[in-house]
Amino acid sequence: MENRIDGLMDFLRKSVSAFHAVDALCGMLRGAGFQELKECARWSIAPGGRYFVTRNQSSVIAFTLPERGFAPMQIVASHSDSPVFRIKERAEVEVQGSYVQLNTERYGGMIMSTWLDRPLGIAGRVLLRMPRGMESRLVDFGRDAALIPNLAIHMQRDVNENCKLNAQVDMLPLYGDVSAKGRFEAEVAEIAGASPEDVLGRDLYLYNRMEPRLWGPGDCYISAPRLDDLECAYTSLCALLEAGESDHINLCCVFDNEEVGSGTRQGADSTFLSDVIGRIAGGLGADGEALHAALASSFMVSADNAHALHPNHPEKSDAANRLLMNGGIVIKQSANQKYTTDGVSRAIFGEICRRADVPVQHFANRSDMLGGSTLGNISGAHVSIPSVDVGLAQLAMHSSYETAGAQDVEHMVRGLTAFYRAELRVTADGSYSMD
Repeated sequence: MENRIDGLMDFLRKSVSAFHAVDALCGMLRGAGFQELKECARWSIAPGGRYFVTRNQSSVIAFTLPERGFAPMQIVASHSDSPVFRIKERAEVEVQGSYVQLNTERYGGMIMSTWLDRPLGIAGRVLLRMPRGMESRLVDFGRDAALIPNLAIHMQRDVNENCKLNAQVDMLPLYGDVSAKGRFEAEVAEIAGASPEDVLGRDLYLYNRMEPRLWGPGDCYISAPRLDDLECAYTSLCALLEAGESDHINLCCVFDNEEVGSGTRQGADSTFLSDVIGRIAGGLGADGEALHAALASSFMVSADNAHALHPNHPEKSDAANRLLMNGGIVIKQSANQKYTTDGVSRAIFGEICRRADVPVQHFANRSDMLGGSTLGNISGAHVSIPSVDVGLAQLAMHSSYETAGAQDVEHMVRGLTAFYRAELRVTADGSYSMD
């Protein structure tokens, strides 16, 4: 378990943006002998092969093929993005001839107050002019580059009773004093190894520079930025790498833009997954009928973290479906189908975990409180297969620094490994065999 946690913490340190997270996942895949495919080139795939493909540098799909050729699929999907502040194109804002701020906007639904008075880094990608076109390059300032200062209590006496933050007024980060004017674009270019005039475009974000930490008796908790949903992305890929050979196709999907609706070409609401499945079928010589039959016997696990029982606010949880950190994998269900879980998919995944001796707990929102949605039902609109929504219990979701149970890292890897190894077959509508 210690190796799992160390691996997760190292992954979180590297994953300072969605681009860096996917780059780190691709590094794990290359190290395990997976072959990279390009969307813009013809694919040459073979039974027994292991492959991965990226889109927009912020989403990745990895898959392993059985020796027998095209077959049903078992899929785990998570996402690479987290709520952050994006740096606008015209970045510098001068204040009273004294300071230089960075002009930012919210990406996703974060808890804004958690970004105050913390060391912030800047990372993402830049597009550089090259002799015959352009090149994308990942960048990370690698230092404490900015900070969003709070307003002193003496200037807002009611701050502890009525704290309302305005994203354009209260949340702009301080970059430097007036001598920093004009420095930001030059620093971006310098870090990218280019001249400012060769920077054609960029996608840059703030990130919390606080280190991941284990704490509590016996190091029972892990706190870190971006646990939602990089914890599931990391554990699902670990499970794929450990699952070994099977008689079905295993896929691990990490999509971008879940926090803003997934409606991009690299999001779960795109054709990325269906495109990959179609190209796998074509590459293995399967016709349309074989593809539809395989999809009908396929299964998806949508992996995104869930709300743990809060020690200060237990009343916010459903009375009978409360989650505990270190309590095992969470199966999430909702009557309004915010989650994809139904009785069939819940039974299948629960039985897989039972056989693997992995603890499972169940989540439902309070009946008078709407919960968030996740990517399972969005992806299911394009690849319509049975699906279950799972996750790990955590506190302070969408904070810039979140907390989860350290033991649950191992629970998720073991549970998803068991899922990838299980041989699921539809025997009748709503009935399955499970070997």
